[in-house]
Amino acid sequence: QTFLNSSTCPEIHGHLHAKEQSRKSWKKFYFVLRRSGLYFSNKGTSKEPRHLQFIADFSDSDVYTVLSAKKLHGAPTDYGFCVKSTKCSSARDLKLLCADDEPTRTCWITAMRLLKYGMQLYQNFIQPHQKQKASPMRSISENSLVAMDFSGQRSRVIENPSEALSVAVEEGLSWRRKSCHRLSSHGSPSTSQSSVSNILHLAQPWFHSKLSRDEAQRLITQQGLIDVFLLRDSQSNPKTFVLSLCHMQKVKHFQILPVDNEGESLYSLDDGYTQFTDLIQLVEFYQLNRGVLPCKLKHHCARITL
Repeated sequence: QTFLNSSTCPEIHGHLHAKEQSRKSWKKFYFVLRRSGLYFSNKGTSKEPRHLQFIADFSDSDVYTVLSAKKLHGAPTDYGFCVKSTKCSSARDLKLLCADDEPTRTCWITAMRLLKYGMQLYQNFIQPHQKQKASPMRSISENSLVAMDFSGQRSRVIENPSEALSVAVEEGLSWRRKSCHRLSSHGSPSTSQSSVSNILHLAQPWFHSKLSRDEAQRLITQQGLIDVFLLRDSQSNPKTFVLSLCHMQKVKHFQILPVDNEGESLYSLDDGYTQFTDLIQLVEFYQLNRGVLPCKLKHHCARITL
């Protein structure tokens, strides 16, 4: 906490056993860990500069846990660790230390590693959070979609989101009208565009016709409560439809209401703000745009005998 709040390394001090150079004996000293390195006091627990003797600088040293310190090195306990200089490869240059218990050893090793790598660890922790606040993550597919206008002599990128949405809806309406016109031209002379438009959805795999709310709930549950959707006739409000959608393992129902636009019957999920000539266009739109829904439409719900 001291390091995170002030970016300064806390001073760690306490007693440790140290192996004397070129000897098998161990001696207990009072050690002090500071930003400048590791020291031990040659006079009790005094931390005066004249009593502190330098042991290691962690800018060019690493700390390691020692296994079987008692058996291999004659340490007073098995909680050994060592400081090794990166410039020397000889075992004689190892600074062998030993703590009285595991928590004390963990404290010293963690403090030494924090002294050496603490700032880098702190920056690694902070940077992703700063990036998330600066620029929210978007999926690759969303980043690759660019709205274009080809109506003029030269094409242009539509940067205004409202204009892009308006163009997308208008283009969908135009395409659906042409599709309905082609279908009506192959049918009987009395078949109107609206009547053809009103039956296009019947053959779609996501349309489940006369399915009640409870049956839709049960059908989606049988799919495993994954992100699926289906469209059905509304049981409570004739001539309307319902979009049943599962998201985050919760099933929600959205009513699709008819909207009259200059004598033309359209459909809308958001009180007429976004309008569609038929249910196919509505589904295709919300497969690409979340709109008022909690998520985009992903997988249609397969028909299962209830």
